[in-house]
Amino acid sequence: MALNTLSGRFLMLTIAFVMLAEVLIFVPSIARFREDFLLSRLERAQIASLALLAAQDMIDDDLEAELLKNAGVYNVVLRRDQARQLVLSSPIPSPVVASYDLRDAPALILMRDALVEMLDTEDRVIRVIGDPVQSAGLLIEITLSTAPLRAAMIDYGLRILALSLVISIITAFLLFLAVRKLLVLPIRHVVQAMQAYADAPEDARRIITPSARVAELREAEAALQTMETQLTGALKQKERLAQLGGAVAKISHDLRNILTTAQLFADRMEVSEDPAVKRAAPKIVGAISRAVNLCETTLAFGKAEEPAPRLDRVSLATIVNDVVDSERLAAGDHDISFSEDVPAGMVLRADGEQLFRVLSNLIRNARQAIVASGKTGEICIGAEETDSEWQISVVDTGPGLPPKAKEHLFQPFQGGFRKGGTGLGLAISAELIRGHGGRLDLIGSDAGGTRFLIRLPKGAELISGAAQ
Repeated sequence: MALNTLSGRFLMLTIAFVMLAEVLIFVPSIARFREDFLLSRLERAQIASLALLAAQDMIDDDLEAELLKNAGVYNVVLRRDQARQLVLSSPIPSPVVASYDLRDAPALILMRDALVEMLDTEDRVIRVIGDPVQSAGLLIEITLSTAPLRAAMIDYGLRILALSLVISIITAFLLFLAVRKLLVLPIRHVVQAMQAYADAPEDARRIITPSARVAELREAEAALQTMETQLTGALKQKERLAQLGGAVAKISHDLRNILTTAQLFADRMEVSEDPAVKRAAPKIVGAISRAVNLCETTLAFGKAEEPAPRLDRVSLATIVNDVVDSERLAAGDHDISFSEDVPAGMVLRADGEQLFRVLSNLIRNARQAIVASGKTGEICIGAEETDSEWQISVVDTGPGLPPKAKEHLFQPFQGGFRKGGTGLGLAISAELIRGHGGRLDLIGSDAGGTRFLIRLPKGAELISGAAQ
């Protein structure tokens, strides 16, 4: 099992944390062991002293030495009835270096003394004071060597560490199995599902189905399912757009030939002496010329993006007037009024044909929305100039845009709000304005009408934006 995997790292962390917990309880444990060790020596010394007192000093020196050896001490002092009595004694190999009173000793003091004795490698003589067992006197004092105490403490500490290591390994192994079952395998399932989906993202059958029992993993699977569903839909849409592009190119090729013939007849209409024909001929010729130019642009460019605008100085009022005349004719007998609030002398630096297409899309959408509502309405085209940009507004009194259209307003095939509409008009318009370095925004839309605002920058900003 590699340590750079989730399971391996979890196993090592579990062992480390269990060992850390054992280390934190090691000091109190070793202090408790030392206290029990010294109390047991006090108890043995008291028993030896009571045996001597019961024999009424009839114990010889050899038996006294054996009692002290069994008790593990050098001498024993009892204090009974305010009198201090040396009950058992033997030669002390070295002076007493420290005294420890175990009566009501604080825990921190006991832990400190235990650490000091474990770290001290020399054999020293210490004095220990405690309460006699069964209150057999006021206190009992003993002197003993630290070497046996230190050896016992080290042995106890090693046994604790060994036991801790075994516990940590067993605990880590059990947790490893649990984590592998509850987390690692579900995560591996998600990874395998992602890899399978990546091999064929257009195949909807490979979209993951949430199945994890862990809440967080199930949320991750649900989010992944949503993302894969959206991506598969986007890929299918792009495939349809590519197919549509090929079809449009073929249609544009044939339509250009048809419009070229119509343009020849329209040119002849311009020389007609009929006054009505003379008035209508320029608009017909202009409309056919725009259609021919659009077909040629589609065939020449052959991409989803629009070509960069050809910047020139154009009269906004003239473009707005041409668009309004066309839409007024298209409105027929329906009661729609058009108003133009455009300064007559306003000249923009823009691509006239592309700006015509943008305004035509916006005004046509407004007209169709009012006609579909069956009510009267008004469409107003306004313009104003600031120090940094030109602003063109298209405002109508139609029924407003539905929520779905607002959500996907400038996305191809998704922002359509009219039955039979493709949703391409606003997407194309926004792209054309971005090509000028500007922006097309929906300012507001409700039951009282809809307002779009076109922002076109001036000067170097416009040129750099168009060059992109």
